[in-house]
Amino acid sequence: MAETLLGPAEIRELAARLGVAPTKKLGQNFLHDPNTIRRIVAAAGLRPDDVALEVGPGLGSLTLGLAAAVRHVHAVEIDRTLAKALPETVTAPHLTVHLSDALRIRGGAFDPAPTMLVANLPYNVAVPVVLHLLAELPTLRGGLVMVQKEVADRLVAGPGSKVYGVPSVKLAWYAEARSAGKVPPAVFWPVPNVDSGLVAFSEREPPAGADRTDVFAVVDAAFAQRRKTLRAALAGWAGGPDRAEAVLRAAGVSPQARGEALTVGEFAAIAAAARLSVPGGKLSRSDAQPEEADS
Repeated sequence: MAETLLGPAEIRELAARLGVAPTKKLGQNFLHDPNTIRRIVAAAGLRPDDVALEVGPGLGSLTLGLAAAVRHVHAVEIDRTLAKALPETVTAPHLTVHLSDALRIRGGAFDPAPTMLVANLPYNVAVPVVLHLLAELPTLRGGLVMVQKEVADRLVAGPGSKVYGVPSVKLAWYAEARSAGKVPPAVFWPVPNVDSGLVAFSEREPPAGADRTDVFAVVDAAFAQRRKTLRAALAGWAGGPDRAEAVLRAAGVSPQARGEALTVGEFAAIAAAARLSVPGGKLSRSDAQPEEADS
């Protein structure tokens, strides 16, 4: 790449000029290593005709790399000072800055429509942001996000893994995910006390025959009591353990299985079986909260 990227000295000078200090409240850790930027852009598998969506561009390190690789960049920034300064740092005509909370933004806000999500996400909202944007933006063909290593492991985990849970299953509804490597703390300012991980994902067709809201309700119920069998864990959702067992058997799932053993397709089969077996098509949702929160 021939673009000029921001190093540690440029990041600190820019922050000082803007009067900006990274805040824990917004989960700000500014990336300042050009080689890491190049690595992210390359690992994302971007095409020249892509429209990239970046969340939390901060001082513009990754934005510069993205602007050199795609035809348009949408940058969503919640910090007013940073959002105002970004077009001065990244002087590309194909950059649109959105002053907004990524968890509240809707798909209609973007023109042209994003095709790839590439972002260094704040650790405290990483999973909710990814799932919200995938729900809002069916035009996304894939992406690459940098998150806390522990969260990255959960996002890419498969059935049977100790860290497989709610985030793993819900991301699998939308996409096939894989690990794209680890990022050391030293490339950030301030230096976080954890490693980061890169998660690459590509779109996939969701399981047929089930509604996403229904499936996610089953997932939440199953992992709210993940140490219990599905017969017990889904009792509140189904209206009793016997009803849960009947639905599970109709879906071809053992009532003695546990949530961490099921694929997203099997969760979809449970939701579909419930819809067929209940007048009106829906079971009541459990009020229980999953042990693995989506963050």
